[in-house]
Parts: sequence; C-alpha cells; structure tokens
Amino acid sequence: MSETGATGAPAKMAERRDELTPMMEQYFELCDEYDDCVVLFQVGDFYETFCEAARDVSRKLDITLTQREDSSGTYPMAGIPVDSAESYVETLLDEGYRVAVADQVQDPDETTGVVRRAVTRVVTPGTVVEDELLDEDNNYVACVVRAEGDDYQGERYGVAFMDVSTGELVATTCGADDLRDEIERFAPSEAVTEDGSFFDDDCMVTPYDTFAPEGPREIVEAYFGNADALLDGDTEIRACGTLLAYAEYTRGEEREDEQREGDRLGYVNRLRRYDPRDHMLLDTVALESLEVFESRRGDDTLFDVLDETSCALGSRKLKSWLRHPLLDADDIEARLDAVGELKNETLVREEVRELLRDVYDIERLVTRVSRGRANARDMLALKQTLDVVPRVEEAMRGVEPPRLRSLRENLDTMDEVRGLIGRAVREDPPIEITEGGVIREGFDDELDELRRVENEGREWVASLEERERDRTGIDSLKVGFNKVHGYYIEVTNPNLDDVPDDYTRRQTLKNSERFYTPELKEREDEILSAEERADKLEYRLFKQVRDEVAEEAERMQALAETLASLDAVAAVAAVAAENGYTRPEFVEGEKDGHSVEGARHPVVERSVDEYVPNDASFENANFAVVTGPNMSGKSTYMRSVALVSVLAQVGSFVPAEKARLEVVDRVFTRVGASDDIAGGRSTFMVEMVELAEILHNATERSLVLLDEVGRGTSTADGLSIARAVTEFIHDEIGAKTMFATHYHELTETADELDGVCNLHFAADRRDGEMVFLHEVVDGAANESYGVEVARMAGVPDEVVERADALVEDGFGNGKKDTEAEDGPKQTRLDGAVGIVDGDGGTESENGERRTNEEDGRNPNVVEDLAEVDTANTTPIEALNILNRLSKKAEKTDRNR
Repeated sequence: MSETGATGAPAKMAERRDELTPMMEQYFELCDEYDDCVVLFQVGDFYETFCEAARDVSRKLDITLTQREDSSGTYPMAGIPVDSAESYVETLLDEGYRVAVADQVQDPDETTGVVRRAVTRVVTPGTVVEDELLDEDNNYVACVVRAEGDDYQGERYGVAFMDVSTGELVATTCGADDLRDEIERFAPSEAVTEDGSFFDDDCMVTPYDTFAPEGPREIVEAYFGNADALLDGDTEIRACGTLLAYAEYTRGEEREDEQREGDRLGYVNRLRRYDPRDHMLLDTVALESLEVFESRRGDDTLFDVLDETSCALGSRKLKSWLRHPLLDADDIEARLDAVGELKNETLVREEVRELLRDVYDIERLVTRVSRGRANARDMLALKQTLDVVPRVEEAMRGVEPPRLRSLRENLDTMDEVRGLIGRAVREDPPIEITEGGVIREGFDDELDELRRVENEGREWVASLEERERDRTGIDSLKVGFNKVHGYYIEVTNPNLDDVPDDYTRRQTLKNSERFYTPELKEREDEILSAEERADKLEYRLFKQVRDEVAEEAERMQALAETLASLDAVAAVAAVAAENGYTRPEFVEGEKDGHSVEGARHPVVERSVDEYVPNDASFENANFAVVTGPNMSGKSTYMRSVALVSVLAQVGSFVPAEKARLEVVDRVFTRVGASDDIAGGRSTFMVEMVELAEILHNATERSLVLLDEVGRGTSTADGLSIARAVTEFIHDEIGAKTMFATHYHELTETADELDGVCNLHFAADRRDGEMVFLHEVVDGAANESYGVEVARMAGVPDEVVERADALVEDGFGNGKKDTEAEDGPKQTRLDGAVGIVDGDGGTESENGERRTNEEDGRNPNVVEDLAEVDTANTTPIEALNILNRLSKKAEKTDRNR
C-alpha cells in the first residue's frame, strides 16, 4: 500500500526565505502548500523541479540533473518538456508520487514582473483524466468511512467509488467482511480512508483525516439535491462528500483566461446508491478461481471471451455487468431478449458493431470538455461520434424486444451540438488551441476579416522578393522572417553597394546585411497585429464553443450510457452466435429446477481440439459428490457449471446444449489455496477461512463449489471435516453444491442423506496406460489413479514402481489406531465399543472381561479387524478386506 506524502518536495529554506528571488519564492510556496506532491513548476517550455525534488526526479525519470544560479544561490534543477510531460508524469505516478502541475496562469507578454504560477491540476493514480494516463477500464478512487454511533451492530462502513475520468459515483454500506469484496470488485487505484488495511499495495492511500471535507452533506447536496433521499445514512454521505471534495481539489486553480462557475465539476451528475445484495455476489475468491478477469496461468479470462465490444464504452459496460450479474428475473429476461434478437439478426448486429467502431470514448471526452481541458481534436472526436448516432438509429429500425427499442429511442442525435462543432472547428485542427488554425472560416465575421488582412499581407510579402530583385538588380536578394526581428530583406556583402536609399538597416550578419522598407514595416505591423488578434479571438471563440457543449454534459453522458449498453449487448450476441451458445431458461419458483445439458467451459473449449461437454442437474439432488482421477476434469467441470449461471445472469447466452436454471444469489468457490506467509497463515488455515465464509453466508439459493476440502491436515481430521461440511450444507443450508474429493468415503453419504448424489469422471487403462475420458457419469469412482498420474507427470520409475507395490500391499488402507501409552486401544465390534487388550480379548462397556474363544470369535480375524482404519477405508477397499477376512475365518474353522 503506497504511503501518503511521496517524497520529492524541496528542502525548505525558511531561514533565508526573504532573500529568494520572486520566481523561486513562488516555487517554494507551492511546495509548502502541496507538500505531499512533486511540484512541476513551469518555466517557459519546461516544467522544472529544484533542490531535493530535482535529485529525486532526475533519478526516477533518468534525466539530466543541472543547476540554476541566481542572486539567492545555486539550486539543483531537473526539468521535462511541457509538450511531452504526460509520459514523465505517468512514470512518477508508477513510482508512487503525486504530481502537482504548476502552470503559468498569466500571459508573459501582458505581465510586468514575474509571471504568476498556480497548481492547475493535481495528478494522482485515482484522479487522472488524460487519455495518455488511462486505459479503457474504469479508474476508481475509493473512500471508506467507518460508521459512528450505535446505529449499527458490528463494524459498518460507508464506501463510495468515483471514476473522475467519467463522472461516475456510486455508494453503499457494508460490514467489514463484505468491504474487501466490494473493494476487489471495483479495484480502485487510490483511496481516501481512515483505515488503509483494506487496500493492497497497488492502491495509493490518502489518510481521511488529512482530507476530510468540512461539510460533506453540503457538497453532496450542491451536486445532487437532497442527500437523504439519495443515500442511506451519514457514512455514505461522508464518503461521497469526501470524494467530491477530493476531485475538486485535484482540479487545481483556474487560469486567468478560464471562467468557471464555482468549483463544481459540471460533468458529475450521476450518483447511484446500490445494495450489493441486489446482484449476484461474486467475492474475491470466486472472481479469482473462476478467472473472470484474471487468469492464474496468463491465459484468456471469461471477460476476454466475451469482450467483442467495438468501443471503450462497451468494454467498460461489459466489465460492469460481469462484476454485478442480475438477480431480477425480469431484468435478466429483458437483456436475454435483446441479445437473442441481435444474435439472430446477423446483418443488423454486424452493421451496428461496425458503426460503433467509430465511436470515441465520449464519457471521458465530456469530462475533458467540462474541465476545460479538451482541445480542438477532442471536440472533433465528439462530433464524429455524434455523426454515427443517426446511422446507428437507422440500422436498428424494426427491432422488436423492449430493451432494444428502448436503447434505440434513447439514441439522442444531439443535432445542435454536432452542428455547432461542425460549424466552428476545422476538419484537421492542430493540438495547440492558442496558436490559431482551429476555427473554421465563416464562423465569425471579425475573425474572417483579421485572417483576410493577415493573408493579404503574407501574399504581398511573398511577392516582394521578386519585385525587389527586379527593382535593385540583386539576384541573391531574399525576403525572410524571424520572431525576434520580424520581416527583413537580406543582401549579401558583395551586393551592398546596390542597396536602394529607402532600405533601413535592421541587422548585421557575418556575410550579409538585413534591411526593411517603410512599406514592409507597415505590412509587418498589419500582419502581426492581425495574426495576434486573430489567434486570441480564435482561442476565445473555441472556449465559448467548448463551454456551450459542456452545458449538454448530462445529455451526452446519457447517450454514452446508451451506446455502451448497445455495444455490450451486440458483443455478447456476437459471441453467442460464433460459439453456439444457447439461451438459458429460468424456472424461478419451481423447486429443484436447476439443470444444464452439455455444459462447456467457455475459456477452456477455445484452447482444446475436442471438448467433452457434460451434464449437471440439481433436480433430484442438491449436493453432488464428484470423484475421479486427478487431471480428469473435475475442477473444469464444476467451474463450467458455475460460469453458466454467471453468464446467464449477466444476460448472455450460455455454452451448453440446454440450461434450465434457478436464479443464483451468490457463487462460492473453495478451489485451491496457498500459504499466506505475510499473514502467518498456512494453506490449511487459508482453506478453513474460505470455508467458514461459505458456511456463514451461503443460502439455499447459492451455488457452492468445493474442491478437496480437508486435504491440508491429517486424513482422519480432513475426512471428518469434509463429512461434517457435507452434512451441514445438506441439513442447514440447502445450497446447490458440488464437492470434488479424493475421500472416497464421502461417497457413502449418497446412501445416507436424501439429496446427495455421486458423480465421477470415467477413466480407463488401455495398453497399460491410463486414458482420461473427461466424461461425467453417475456413481462413485472406484479409485483415484494417483500412481498413474505420478507416472504421467514424470516421477522416476523407481518411485512409481515402489508406490504401486505399496498400493498392492494395502499400504495406507488400514492405519493402526494410535494407542495410549502402555494402554489398550479402542475399536468397534458388531456395533459395540470395546477395548482390545494384548491377549486379543475384549472388555465390554459394563467392565465384563471375555476372551475371544468365549465370544465365539476367531482371534486372528479379530486382530486383523482391530487394525482396520474404518474412517479411511473406501467401499471397494472394505469389500476386499471383508473378502480376505472371510476366507481367513473359513480356513480357521476348517483347521479347528
């Protein structure tokens, strides 16, 4: 977790502050004010840093450390070009710094004395808005506030997430256990909080007490109106108010040529209060084990399979859908209707997808427009996006499902906005908006007149060289221009005798002289005056256009939401069509209706030549014990069943021949674990913590995947835990559960508990080698083929052969019970607990001592029985033992 107050501020010089030059005094004052940031201080065309900050920056950015010397002393100095600052800023952010950009906020040509600088933006990982510093994903900053008072039982937290680059703001309240899951779901890159322990090392943390707004309620209501009507309680209001204040702070001060309406962020107009229980809950463990967004092996993820979106808007929307699958059956069906229509209407779908490829990220464009940071190319990108909208609307004429019709009706063409931009902005404008070439001819009469004067003057100058050569007879005469001396006529030294009397010397060079004439000076004044006035007028006109467009921020954000949803629906439909997905049927209200035929894993099937689909049904049993060899496909099978539910509740068709589903409120997974060394937790402890989470929070509407629970401890303990977990889920929770295990004893529960069934993965030995069939069949597996898997993995032959021999000898099938020191050991015979002594006799529970002969038992058989570890004996092993003992007993009787 990154610490607040990244080093880099220069050493303070309070003892000699009165001797600083005005410029350096400005710099040190800004460093004092933004003491947790690296201050990039504009000096002409460079952003400079000084003193210790310069040393740090030069090392981190690998740039030259120089020095500045003035009347107050000598300072280490390191700078970066203003025009290419973003790449350097990105590196500083990656290194854990905050960056305060101090721009010149006055025009140097109109300022007497030192130009004033002010921090015009504070750049932090969670508040960046520049395209160069962002990828397509949402970039959230979080705020977590602990609840106060006795209104809550247990620890409760108000939490808000804001994407400053798009204006999205959401909030909720949750307990400490759920808070980590919410944080993981949004994956913020920065947090403002009282407690940073909830965030990982990749998240920069700002302590809440260093940035707590004085009036969070007032801030929220200034943006959205009645806070109590929008949010649930004071903690949510404090969290949202803090984020809004923080976003305002990072925007910095305004330039003198800007005209903001207060400090408010005009594009932030969406506040959504949500309850995590309104969507299928996928906690951190489930997201990781199902590989929804990240793959443990670096392969494709579920998101990668679905992400056939055409634009950044749709990609972010699809990711949001995967984070929050639906619970409302009507909402699910409406989205499925839309997907189904576009799946079947291939021409409509592909035309829409092709058109959406020309859609720019207008959510972020609107942000830059509203913050006064959009240039002419941004405005042109906005217009080009709006130009696509009528064509998309036309392509969707005739769509039937209500969700698609609603999307089509919400396609706001915003004719006035794109008309304004089209009239105002040139087709190929420069990036810089202060140097002209931005506004179209015909948009403003005054500007057109200034440009006419400027162009006529330049044409006159362009023809001057030929006229003067003819007039003077000097063939080498040249007419030129530079920013210092303006326009000039240059004559080489050998021709100076031919210079006319009306030439006035302007500059002497080594091999030539430069002159001007009264007429050239007059034209120069006209040209430069017209150019300067035109550039300033263009800048003013552009800002006026930008401000007018910013007034429509809310409409443009609504349009962005519509385009994003349409893109996500079209992408999911395309994936369904390309991969043969089926529309799921939801049977809400019907008991035990959850079944899938021919389920496939959407990621795995893309990487194998031949995928074997399998069925899964909870219609007759809610709990399936899944056995079979390692590598046979148990984990993939269980994940495929879970992913079918996730995809279905996202509103996607599913990789199956048929799916008849109940709505699942939460997917739990206990699949694989590793040591938490830093936290001092073993693999088994991590496993038990995850198991406890499931047993405390699963409901009868949940889907639970368990894989090898109990394997991290002794066989007796592990099997006991596995059995107890099975009984608890079966008796107390009733969740749809799949339990993959190598504890074959667990399969006996299918005979003892209603609602438990056995499934196993078939395997076969062919020509001495094991073949995985990857096919699920009813019943329990008769062995785990562990030695065969070891052989396939390349374990040395000596080890494999020895292991095989030990298995044949029954090693591990009947471990002796641990005896008390010098004492007898307990066993169970014919349902009665007895103590087997050294002579092979038993003592009953009432203390009566009987010999084996008196019991009518064969002492050798009794001794063998006493050594059987029934808790760790599989059914097939038990049958083999029983057969052996039976034969032994028969042989003893014959010899008696």
